[in-house]
Amino acid sequence: MNLRRKLAQLLVLRASGFSSDSQRRYPRWELANAELQHWLSQGVGGVILLGGSSADLALRCRELQQWAGSEAQNRLLLCADVEEGVGQRFEGATWLVPPLALAPLWQAEPKRAEALARAYGRCTGREAQIIGLNWVLAPVCDVNNNPANPVINVRAWGETAAAAAALSCAFLQGLEGEGVLGCAKHFPGHGDTNQDSHLQLPQLLHSRDRLDQLEFVPFRAAIDADVASVMTAHLQLPALDRERPATLSGAVLSQLLRQELAFNGLIVTDALVMEAITNHYGPGEAAALAFEAGADLILMPADAAAALDALEQGCISGRWSEERLEQSIQRRQSALGRCRPTDIDAAKALASLAQLQAPHGALAQELLQLSLQQQGSKGLQGPGVNLIRVDSSLACAPLPLAAPALLRPEAAGFKTTLIDGRSQALKLDSLAPGPVLLQLFVRGNPFRGSAGADGYWAEVVQTLLKQQKLAGLVVYGSPYLWQELQQLLPKNLPAAYSPAQMPGAQALALEALGLGAARHEGGFTN
Repeated sequence: MNLRRKLAQLLVLRASGFSSDSQRRYPRWELANAELQHWLSQGVGGVILLGGSSADLALRCRELQQWAGSEAQNRLLLCADVEEGVGQRFEGATWLVPPLALAPLWQAEPKRAEALARAYGRCTGREAQIIGLNWVLAPVCDVNNNPANPVINVRAWGETAAAAAALSCAFLQGLEGEGVLGCAKHFPGHGDTNQDSHLQLPQLLHSRDRLDQLEFVPFRAAIDADVASVMTAHLQLPALDRERPATLSGAVLSQLLRQELAFNGLIVTDALVMEAITNHYGPGEAAALAFEAGADLILMPADAAAALDALEQGCISGRWSEERLEQSIQRRQSALGRCRPTDIDAAKALASLAQLQAPHGALAQELLQLSLQQQGSKGLQGPGVNLIRVDSSLACAPLPLAAPALLRPEAAGFKTTLIDGRSQALKLDSLAPGPVLLQLFVRGNPFRGSAGADGYWAEVVQTLLKQQKLAGLVVYGSPYLWQELQQLLPKNLPAAYSPAQMPGAQALALEALGLGAARHEGGFTN
């Protein structure tokens, strides 16, 4: 195998889970099929996928492996960010509550919470393996101890080091027991930031002692549990390296992670298209610096050709040794050796998922019920306004046309007004007359810049209360927004909170307010 093909094995490129170019949801990052086919023929060793149904993905994984070649040396790492179950990204599979939902239970019943986290991991790993994925980019091992964190939030397994370590390791046991690789992220810890590294380069100004006592704890536990891979964080930690972000820092990746923490698995960068990196480094130099620092795999380089050229030049110039390259290749092969072989077949995948629907659906429902919080009386009387806030009305997976958040209030006489992050400032006086049911879909997510912790919705709730118009409140997502708003509410006002946002969470929360199933699940369409 020539040098360039060896290096290509270390790249992980982004692709749509759909097979057609016209179906790509993010063409800025998802390669067209001709480009993808070219890169796989050149030896690219991994693909990260997003979008489509479970059947689409099974077909896609088979297609990608065919493009790469059937020889053992061409076996791909096929991965996805399915932190909340495979159904979070791919329709037809199981969508589970966000991990932070289990943290309160762990404080009260740690054994039960860990058993559920293990089942959560088994569910995710089994379904991933069935549809062709062999690498799950989870768990998030960050300790979410900063309520203002705009990007981690409910994705974390705990707000304390102990909870995050115990629950993420239980998840890993379940996940990797199904023959897929796990990934502890984002090392050395992205929980105590108030900036999103998709948009800017956050700083974590804590001392090394503090990092040892808190941020590193879940990662140490994951390494002790033999996690297959660790993903880096794009953030600056002056206590470890004053010059470079963690992803590009030899002090962080080689000295700390490899030597001090004795991690022998795969080190993968977080996506190099994120602005924490692209705002400061070119695509070639970012890839070269990451590899030089100790990363084995380069995830989503901003320019694959530039990344590969820079890696090749680094080898030729002696910037790093050939032995260093062989170490990364060997780690990749060892990781693939841990994956359960699979014969990807869409029809078989759908049949297998159908058999798992009952047990995995029961798990999803149990987690939803355990994490639901409610207060006040039941019963909402319309006519009124069903005011819903989502991140983006153009792409909102939790809110299909038949979503309970739409249909149940409408059946009770509440007409929907939908706003999102792009809407103009809300003018309450412009709403239709009558009581207001306020439903907030707010949580930490990439590119949002906020998880609702800026006080805006507290002002809205206070205004509606003064006007005696607030009929009910539901928060889907951030527990910190719920805690902020709940203390403003009269005790008898109907209100509910779910850390999840999918239709199942909506149904449970609205039942708590007295809004049962709507008579019609969907309207006529031509």
